[in-house]
Amino acid sequence: MSSSTSTVAVKNTDPSTARLRAVADSRSGGKKDQFFWTYTDEPHRTRRQAIIKAHPEVTKLCGPEPLTKYLVAATVALQVLCAYLLRDTPVISVPFVLTAYIIGATANQSLFLAIHEISHNLAFRSASNNRLFAIFANLPIGVPYSASFRPYHLTHHKSLGVDGLDTDLPTALEAVFLDSILGKAFFCTFQIFFYALRPMMVYQIPISQVHLLNIIVQVAFNVVLVKYASGNALWYLIMSSFLAGSLHPCAGHFIAEHYVFSPPPRNTLSKDIPIPETFSYYGCLNMVTYNVGLHNEHHDFPAVPWSRLPALNEMAKEFYVDLPKTDSWVGTIWNFIWDKEVGMTCRVKRKEGGRKVGGWTEKEIQA
Repeated sequence: MSSSTSTVAVKNTDPSTARLRAVADSRSGGKKDQFFWTYTDEPHRTRRQAIIKAHPEVTKLCGPEPLTKYLVAATVALQVLCAYLLRDTPVISVPFVLTAYIIGATANQSLFLAIHEISHNLAFRSASNNRLFAIFANLPIGVPYSASFRPYHLTHHKSLGVDGLDTDLPTALEAVFLDSILGKAFFCTFQIFFYALRPMMVYQIPISQVHLLNIIVQVAFNVVLVKYASGNALWYLIMSSFLAGSLHPCAGHFIAEHYVFSPPPRNTLSKDIPIPETFSYYGCLNMVTYNVGLHNEHHDFPAVPWSRLPALNEMAKEFYVDLPKTDSWVGTIWNFIWDKEVGMTCRVKRKEGGRKVGGWTEKEIQA
């Protein structure tokens, strides 16, 4: 990231478009905040309303996708089978590590994103069935997280870019200590831990019965796996989860979705320049990641399941064709690490808007 001390703020002259202006913004300790700051609402609600007005038939795309449960069941079965077959294989061996990287990490990344789909109630019509099925999809991941993921992720949608609410945003400590080539390489290698631990550092959600069930079921599954297979079988699942969120092609989506890779030059930021904050990817890796690459489409219509996002794009093509996109998740990771002008602070942030932290109730978390 450039050592420039400029930051970005919004002049809210056009309510339909977030326009960014460069301003010097001093922070505590004499340091400068280099995030791209905006004071308008996130763009997806506005675009959603415009698309519905132009194409009212788009609402027919909303609703659960029955195929999801079968794909999840097949992926869970695949991972359990691989874990069992590797029960006697040394953890530090070529067959074990290659299987965990090629098959395991891809499968568990797919399950991460299946849980993402299920968090929007897109596997079943019943909310409780979705909560229970997410716990099932969680099994090969090895660590119980599906119950906690949902409220944090829905807050990400309701409070995109809101400082203190959107836990997808890097924290101030990350921005200070990881904004270098080595720091970004460390972040990309261990980003699964950042996404797992960061939310709890930003704010806590109340523990619900679903959380407890998630923990009990996961621990029971792990115990049974170790008893009837081996400890190596569990290590396979844990390694698969780690690699899925590390230097793996599919892990590129974590960075590609909201990091700004082509901001205007720092010396031009005094002019009114819109900076997009969500980016789509239309490549082949969407086939194993529930079309999460179609991220503008997903944020515009979270109730449209993965299988119908391409139809949404086609139906409202005039709204998406000119939006910036990323062509490669692998290239995204490479550029993020090596491009000195791109770093942890290349995110659009806003001070206000979205959902208040204290608004979460146990009933809402379980809904």
